[in-house]
Amino acid sequence: MLMHPNIDPVAVKLGPLSVHWYGLMYLGGFIAAWAIARMRTRQPWSPIKADQIEDLIFYGAVGVVLGGRLGYVLFYNFPQFLADPLWLFRVWEGGMAFHGGLLGVIVAVALYARRISVSVYALWDFIVPLAPIGLGLGRLGNFIGQELWGRPSDVPWAMVFPHDPSGLARHPSQLYQFALEGVVLFAIVFWYTRKPRPRLAPAGLFLLCYGCFRFLVEFVREPDQHIGYDALGWVTRGQELSLPMIVVGAVLMVLAYRHAGNGPSTSSARADRG
Repeated sequence: MLMHPNIDPVAVKLGPLSVHWYGLMYLGGFIAAWAIARMRTRQPWSPIKADQIEDLIFYGAVGVVLGGRLGYVLFYNFPQFLADPLWLFRVWEGGMAFHGGLLGVIVAVALYARRISVSVYALWDFIVPLAPIGLGLGRLGNFIGQELWGRPSDVPWAMVFPHDPSGLARHPSQLYQFALEGVVLFAIVFWYTRKPRPRLAPAGLFLLCYGCFRFLVEFVREPDQHIGYDALGWVTRGQELSLPMIVVGAVLMVLAYRHAGNGPSTSSARADRG
């Protein structure tokens, strides 16, 4: 059994201002996305140029924040929103959801693609390797903040979280997600997108892999206390939201390779609005 290091969630205090580790993880994710995007614009099939990256990251950041908040409200705590609609805007009280953030980014990137007249599909494929590092850092933020911990376990690496009133040893599921959604997912999509692929195949691979990883981790992650299990006594809300990702991702990859004769996802991307 291990003990959580009980790290102070506040990284820096500047007078009345407190900078939390979780916020720094978001910042680190955006910086990493900017750096990878700048590097990937050197590829001859890149749909955008280096001087467009800052705007792309800005659109993506807005999509993450707005989509993540709306997703949490709609997917995980809609009754509280109905009882108190202004709670939607009290973001400092916490509450973000990956699946909502994903939808927000999809919409935001589509809007930016149309603004600069490039293929929406090519730009979706382009951003695939930009996301995993931010996802992994976010899970480290969850670990430091002692939130979203795992179910009770007796595995040798089970961990006791000081903020957990039960005092039980649990799976450090945040670290599992850091490894799968951050490290492994990044390695897969970065390697896969190192050369041109059929249009929407990179996006499909991302959805498929993330959906599978999240679905599996949910078996050892503690369900949200106010929700519990949604079906069959074991299906969680996170699994319900991840299953469509798996299906859509698999379908996109099948269709992408079936129509691969139409050209790679990034070819002629600057001229094709998609």
